[in-house]
Amino acid sequence: ESPNPRLTHFDAAGRARMVDVGDKATTHRVAVATGRVRARPETIATIRDGRAAKGDVLAVAQVAAIMAAKRTHEIVPMCHPLLLTKIEVGFDLGEDAVDIEARVETRGQTGVEMEALT
Repeated sequence: ESPNPRLTHFDAAGRARMVDVGDKATTHRVAVATGRVRARPETIATIRDGRAAKGDVLAVAQVAAIMAAKRTHEIVPMCHPLLLTKIEVGFDLGEDAVDIEARVETRGQTGVEMEALT
Protein backbone atom coordinates (compact mmCIF):
# COMPACT_ATOMS: atom_id res chain seq x y z
CA GLU A 1 0.00 0.00 0.00
CA SER A 2 1.13 3.55 -0.71
CA PRO A 3 2.70 5.40 2.25
CA ASN A 4 0.14 8.15 1.54
CA PRO A 5 -3.13 6.54 0.34
CA ARG A 6 -4.18 9.85 -1.25
CA LEU A 7 -1.21 9.62 -3.64
CA THR A 8 -1.99 6.36 -5.38
CA HIS A 9 -3.71 5.49 -8.64
CA PHE A 10 -5.84 2.84 -6.91
CA ASP A 11 -8.73 3.28 -4.50
CA ALA A 12 -9.44 1.06 -1.48
CA ALA A 13 -11.26 -1.44 -3.73
CA GLY A 14 -8.31 -1.64 -6.14
CA ARG A 15 -9.99 0.39 -8.90
CA ALA A 16 -7.90 2.79 -10.95
CA ARG A 17 -8.36 6.50 -10.32
CA MET A 18 -6.44 9.68 -11.02
CA VAL A 19 -4.54 11.05 -8.01
CA ASP A 20 -6.36 13.98 -6.39
CA VAL A 21 -3.98 16.95 -6.20
CA GLY A 22 -6.76 19.43 -5.41
CA ASP A 23 -5.44 20.23 -1.93
CA LYS A 24 -1.84 20.75 -3.06
CA ALA A 25 -0.44 24.27 -3.36
CA THR A 26 0.22 25.78 -6.77
CA THR A 27 3.99 26.12 -7.06
CA HIS A 28 6.71 26.40 -9.68
CA ARG A 29 7.54 22.80 -10.62
CA VAL A 30 10.66 21.75 -12.55
CA ALA A 31 11.81 18.31 -13.68
CA VAL A 32 14.99 17.37 -15.52
CA ALA A 33 15.51 14.00 -17.21
CA THR A 34 18.65 12.80 -18.92
CA GLY A 35 19.50 9.91 -21.17
CA ARG A 36 22.16 8.60 -23.49
CA VAL A 37 21.78 7.09 -26.94
CA ARG A 38 24.82 5.10 -28.01
CA ALA A 39 25.71 4.91 -31.69
CA ARG A 40 28.63 4.09 -33.92
CA PRO A 41 31.20 6.88 -34.22
CA GLU A 42 30.41 7.22 -37.94
CA THR A 43 26.72 7.73 -37.11
CA ILE A 44 27.60 10.47 -34.61
CA ALA A 45 29.85 12.09 -37.24
CA THR A 46 26.98 12.04 -39.75
CA ILE A 47 24.72 13.76 -37.22
CA ARG A 48 27.41 16.27 -36.21
CA ASP A 49 28.22 17.16 -39.83
CA GLY A 50 24.55 17.44 -40.84
CA ARG A 51 24.92 14.76 -43.51
CA ALA A 52 21.86 12.66 -42.59
CA ALA A 53 19.66 11.93 -45.62
CA LYS A 54 16.58 13.40 -43.91
CA GLY A 55 18.22 16.59 -42.66
CA ASP A 56 19.01 17.86 -39.17
CA VAL A 57 18.41 14.80 -36.99
CA LEU A 58 18.68 16.71 -33.71
CA ALA A 59 16.21 19.42 -34.78
CA VAL A 60 13.66 16.74 -35.65
CA ALA A 61 14.31 14.95 -32.34
CA GLN A 62 13.92 18.24 -30.44
CA VAL A 63 10.53 18.97 -32.03
CA ALA A 64 9.39 15.38 -31.40
CA ALA A 65 10.46 15.60 -27.75
CA ILE A 66 8.63 18.88 -27.18
CA MET A 67 5.46 17.56 -28.83
CA ALA A 68 5.64 14.35 -26.77
CA ALA A 69 5.99 16.31 -23.51
CA LYS A 70 2.93 18.37 -24.44
CA ARG A 71 0.90 15.18 -25.01
CA THR A 72 2.14 13.12 -22.05
CA HIS A 73 -1.38 12.83 -20.61
CA GLU A 74 -2.42 11.09 -23.85
CA ILE A 75 0.56 8.72 -23.80
CA VAL A 76 0.95 7.82 -20.09
CA PRO A 77 -2.13 6.36 -18.39
CA MET A 78 -3.52 8.31 -15.41
CA CYS A 79 -1.29 11.34 -16.06
CA HIS A 80 -2.76 14.79 -15.39
CA PRO A 81 -3.06 17.13 -18.39
CA LEU A 82 -0.80 20.06 -17.51
CA LEU A 83 -0.21 23.56 -18.81
CA LEU A 84 3.53 23.45 -19.41
CA THR A 85 5.24 26.82 -19.19
CA LYS A 86 8.64 25.77 -20.53
CA ILE A 87 10.19 22.81 -22.33
CA GLU A 88 13.88 22.66 -23.21
CA VAL A 89 15.62 19.75 -24.91
CA GLY A 90 19.38 19.76 -25.40
CA PHE A 91 21.85 17.41 -27.00
CA ASP A 92 25.57 16.86 -26.46
CA LEU A 93 27.34 14.82 -29.11
CA GLY A 94 30.18 12.61 -27.89
CA GLU A 95 32.32 10.22 -29.89
CA ASP A 96 29.92 7.27 -29.65
CA ALA A 97 26.80 8.68 -27.96
CA VAL A 98 24.33 11.52 -27.79
CA ASP A 99 23.56 12.77 -24.29
CA ILE A 100 20.09 14.23 -23.98
CA GLU A 101 18.67 16.54 -21.33
CA ALA A 102 15.00 17.53 -21.10
CA ARG A 103 13.84 20.27 -18.71
CA VAL A 104 10.12 20.84 -18.23
CA GLU A 105 8.43 23.48 -16.07
CA THR A 106 4.94 24.39 -14.94
CA ARG A 107 3.20 26.36 -12.27
CA GLY A 108 0.66 23.99 -10.86
CA GLN A 109 -0.34 21.42 -8.28
CA THR A 110 1.57 18.43 -9.60
CA GLY A 111 5.08 17.74 -10.84
CA VAL A 112 6.26 17.40 -14.41
CA GLU A 113 8.52 14.35 -14.06
CA MET A 114 6.56 12.25 -16.55
CA GLU A 115 6.62 15.08 -19.10
CA ALA A 116 10.41 15.39 -18.81
CA LEU A 117 10.85 11.63 -19.15
CA THR A 118 8.51 11.45 -22.14
